Amino acid sequence: MLTDPIADYLTRVRNAIMAKHKVVEIPASNLKKSITKILHEQGYILSYRFLEDDKQGMIKIALKYHPQSKVSAIKKLVRVSKPGLRKYVGHDNIPRVINGLGVAILSTSRGVVTDKQARELNVGGEVLCYVH
Repeated sequence: MLTDPIADYLTRVRNAIMAKHKVVEIPASNLKKSITKILHEQGYILSYRFLEDDKQGMIKIALKYHPQSKVSAIKKLVRVSKPGLRKYVGHDNIPRVINGLGVAILSTSRGVVTDKQARELNVGGEVLCYVH
């Protein structure tokens, strides 16, 4: 049993990038699906598919690399809020990642959103991870 499924998700993506894999499969959950959608909308992954089976299902993610240099679009994935120490922010303290070049993913009362969307919606929440 996993104590932190989001950390497992980020680690699987990080390991696949380090091994230069084109596709990574991750066990699905609604929170992981929301994070995957945000990564695709922000241009960090090429595409994704949700595979449903009789258990919990899988998320199949096609990773994005630069065509010539083979450098990943994702430079760094950092888990911020952990099960032992949750990190909550108010709407006025939402962090900026690399002065706006990266993305902070937050779990709010309005769903899982980016830092920019949270500022527009004027809501705070739990900071799940930073991506850049």
